[in-house]
Amino acid sequence: MGMIRKNDPTVTLTAGTTSPESTGRPGNTSSPQQSEGEAAMAVNAKKIAVYALVVFALYLIITDPAKAADYVQIGFEGISDAAKAIGDFMTWVAHGGK
Repeated sequence: MGMIRKNDPTVTLTAGTTSPESTGRPGNTSSPQQSEGEAAMAVNAKKIAVYALVVFALYLIITDPAKAADYVQIGFEGISDAAKAIGDFMTWVAHGGK
């Protein structure tokens, strides 16, 4: 590891740290309130998307239960095939990739 000089302008970030630009200090072009607002909008967009998906799923179940059951079966088959493929890959790796 190198030594850190007291007035070194170089900034090195590690996990969980922030740069001076993101702390709201003078010279910062984006305010913390702006980024909080953007995060709140992203959360609201996610909530709306989940709500729309739930409403669509309920509509599908109510209007055509047989088709909804087919979709669930297709989904579980896909998950099962993916799990099997991961298991086959791990077995291949455990045997030295032969």
